Amino acid sequence: MTVNEYQKLAMATLNPELCKKDVLINSVMGLCGESGEAIDIVKKWLAQGHELDKKHLAEELGDIAWYLAEAATALDLPLEEILQANIDKLKRRYPKGFETEKSQNR
Repeated sequence: MTVNEYQKLAMATLNPELCKKDVLINSVMGLCGESGEAIDIVKKWLAQGHELDKKHLAEELGDIAWYLAEAATALDLPLEEILQANIDKLKRRYPKGFETEKSQNR
């Protein structure tokens, strides 16, 4: 499956009653909420002695992907375009791969 196919399939579950503005708001709020759930799993692992619950974390990452696809949809952008633009930016920022110096002085 391509990322654009994912976006199309995932958005079949989007609430059709939402206007574009509400879709964007819902997507950004959802990204924040699901990211919070992901970090809570990591917090329990790092600070509370729990085993890392990889299955649960993977589920939360899937929810994050859904909300990312929703945000792209609200902006009328294919998800692949957003991901490619990010790779292009990273290549400009780190043409030889990650360097601490470049991350500190951008």
